Amino acid sequence: MNSNWFECKVRYEKVMENGMNKKVTEPYLVDALSFTEAEARIIEEITPFISGEFTVSDIKRANYTELFSTEEEAADRWFKVKLLFITLDEKSGSEKKTASYVLVKASDLRDAVKKLDEGMKGSMIDYVIASVAETPIMDVYPFKAKAE
Repeated sequence: MNSNWFECKVRYEKVMENGMNKKVTEPYLVDALSFTEAEARIIEEITPFISGEFTVSDIKRANYTELFSTEEEAADRWFKVKLLFITLDEKSGSEKKTASYVLVKASDLRDAVKKLDEGMKGSMIDYVIASVAETPIMDVYPFKAKAE
């Protein structure tokens, strides 16, 4: 199943810890077939959580090839990991590196690397972790088939 990820930025007024209202823009990730579907999905997903008005201020494609999620309470952040897959060119005998981006839900940087390695265990291809960076993504909404 190939996912089409869209990063949707949602702008709304958030009640801060001090009780004051502040306009914030938060990114969410949705799995959708088009920009139109991504907008409809993000509105449907976040409406129950945001009281008052909000707008979807931006939608752009996100180039993640894989998602490693977890239900762990402590894992409350999303990390973007750049992987380099190493293949050998049969003719020239030289190594070829292909970049790929995955998203890992974890509690911190070390946990993200650990979860990535666990998730990649079954993979036969050699890879190198080129970079790991925390993202501002608030939540991720994978595709769910609607029950009839």
